[in-house]
Amino acid sequence: MAGEQEQGMENSCIYKNRNEPVEARIKDLISRMTVEEKIGQMTQIERVVATPSVVRKFFIGSVLSGGGSVLFEKALSSDWVDMVDGYQKAVLETPLGIPIIYGINAVHGNNNVYGATIFPHNIGLGATRDADLAYKIGVATALEVRASGVHYDFSPCVAVAGDPRWGRTYESYSEDVDIVRKMTSIVSGLQGQPPKGHPNGYPFVTGRNKVAACAKHFVGDGGTHKGINEGNTLTSYEDLEKIHTAPYLDCISQGVCTVMASYSSWNGDKMHSHKFLPTQVLKDKLGFKGFVISDWEALEGLSDPYGSNYRASISSAINAGVDMIMVPFKYEVFLADLMSLVESGEIPMARVDDAVERILRVKFVAGLFEYPMADRSLLDTVGCKLHKELAREAVRKSLVLLKNGKDPKKPLLPLDRILERFLLPELMLMILDISVEGGQLLGLGPVAEPPLVCAYYWQLCSFRKHFSSMLAGTTILDAVKEAVGDKTEVVFEQNPSPDTFAGQDISYAIVAVGEPPYVEGGGDDPNLIIPFRGSEIISSVAERVPILAILISGRP
Repeated sequence: MAGEQEQGMENSCIYKNRNEPVEARIKDLISRMTVEEKIGQMTQIERVVATPSVVRKFFIGSVLSGGGSVLFEKALSSDWVDMVDGYQKAVLETPLGIPIIYGINAVHGNNNVYGATIFPHNIGLGATRDADLAYKIGVATALEVRASGVHYDFSPCVAVAGDPRWGRTYESYSEDVDIVRKMTSIVSGLQGQPPKGHPNGYPFVTGRNKVAACAKHFVGDGGTHKGINEGNTLTSYEDLEKIHTAPYLDCISQGVCTVMASYSSWNGDKMHSHKFLPTQVLKDKLGFKGFVISDWEALEGLSDPYGSNYRASISSAINAGVDMIMVPFKYEVFLADLMSLVESGEIPMARVDDAVERILRVKFVAGLFEYPMADRSLLDTVGCKLHKELAREAVRKSLVLLKNGKDPKKPLLPLDRILERFLLPELMLMILDISVEGGQLLGLGPVAEPPLVCAYYWQLCSFRKHFSSMLAGTTILDAVKEAVGDKTEVVFEQNPSPDTFAGQDISYAIVAVGEPPYVEGGGDDPNLIIPFRGSEIISSVAERVPILAILISGRP
């Protein structure tokens, strides 16, 4: 009898009936929600402050892991599943049982999770010009993200990088808007391919092996004056539309679920409080029906000094059209201020309802009400052979040959022929000054210890003191040693000098130079000089032996 009563209650709730249209389910659920439940849905908090009791008590709509926010050393996807499912069980115990949507920065593979497959950053993928490859990477990433219990990927970045001095250039596919638009095929890889006739702008996710994607950062983040991160994009609306808004058209046509607002400004007005662009352009003109999410602690940056008028910043952002706020830590202050703003009418209830409708639309489309818990059968996909082969293909296709010898008639490469020609016991290959451009490990600057780069995974693995347990891969030095075999002596020196060559019969040198690890504003570079004496080392070695110079860089 109890089971029949429960089934009857389920049938009486339209929002619980998977056979009902999504919009009908949204309308029914909204009608049942309290103000507390609505503003909870608009709140995204970081996992370090999230507990099952917190998400249940405050009806939290979303939890996230910021860049580098990992559970513990060598935490596997199965450990992440346990955590996410723990939050999910807690919110399912609330009266309405609205599931959370968990977000993560899986921007080049599920790069926060130990053992996941790592792919090139966007600048590398853009160099491939291969839209089908980007789609396949989206498919693989979605599988490995869902295998960790996570439903939402803050990817792709569709910025058009207009100035290589910008520290986030590596997050952009290209300075060419047509290439960026082409590579948005990754959205369909992450979410699934919408069927013919799917309404433009309506969010789309095909099933439990796909994730909600996030086009970012809206809009103009790659076009700031002098390439200053979070700076000011000085341009006309026509150029903003033609260059920086154009990739969002492609994302929207593929049913992208969410759009993240940019830290940057347009002609002096910050995007997070710019009602014209997120509301009148993105939502009204372009027909985007998913939800707009803020960036990390972006609301604090709306006031001067930083964080000085949080309540006003909340009002400004939400009234401008931001639907979900990535708080991420001080959720109690945020919720109290938001409630006060709603009660006073400074944020209209209609704006709250619009935001919640958009958030619920994505959750319904993503199937979270039907399948809130993780599918552990996907765990075997993490770091599988198929995905690693795809990563190797992406790295190979991402390599850009700048120059092949002084004489076009006598090319220096391919290297395997050189090694075959010089593969003698007396040959010594020299690998010098190996370094790497940054991964999604927020807030960690250049590393002084011997830098290494993963030849296959294109992911930082030189943070030995802090993150050696997180990442695995092959260094250039290791790869060369393996390629040449035991018959070739490989000499390594990080900072060569004239003494390096004294008394040694070195036939050939591979010099690897490049940028230190960086992220976001830490990578802004007004000078664009190869660090660690890179140019000087190349010139010095090239005066003595034939040289192959490898440049590892997050910008052209």
